[in-house]
Amino acid sequence: MTVNTVPSLPLPRNTSGRHSTSWWAFMLLIINEAVLFASLLASYFYLRFNSPSWPQDQLERPELLLPIIGTIVLLSSSFVMHYAQSGIRQGSSSRLRLGLAGGLILGVIFLAIQLYEYHTVPFQPDDDVYASLFFAITGIHAMHVLLGLLMNVFTQIRASTSGFTPTRHQTVENIVLYWHFVDIVWIFVFVSLYLSPYL
Repeated sequence: MTVNTVPSLPLPRNTSGRHSTSWWAFMLLIINEAVLFASLLASYFYLRFNSPSWPQDQLERPELLLPIIGTIVLLSSSFVMHYAQSGIRQGSSSRLRLGLAGGLILGVIFLAIQLYEYHTVPFQPDDDVYASLFFAITGIHAMHVLLGLLMNVFTQIRASTSGFTPTRHQTVENIVLYWHFVDIVWIFVFVSLYLSPYL
């Protein structure tokens, strides 16, 4: 008895348009996460504008020095990641690896600043709604930074084995896109949670 087998066909790697399927998948992920942060920040401002004082319960406002340093570090990492992306587009694996390593270091520094700040802010997550939202929003953002760093490490491992070329580097495009998203979200978080209480 013979069994008829259907030859397996390779899965498509690209859509018929300008961007690959994985790029569109990452865009959907980013849109989903953008809605999450928009909801959190909307909750923050709803409670703020409906409270007689902000921060509530005479809590001290967060200091600005550490967040400003963290913001500079994180935004600098976007330029470094763009350097890596443009490097592989031009066929330079060394620029790719250097840019990814720089982005990783700057991301780790940002997280270290964030963790240190958690130990210095004059309130705890359960003090009131302001404190809860502060820790929730910055904590969720920190988790996104950590996820980006893990993707960075994975990409560096592939880069070290010459896994990318000028025509085959969609993973790099995706991680850089995600990293820019994380940085843009931080701008909104920084303005909302750190600057707006002073206005």
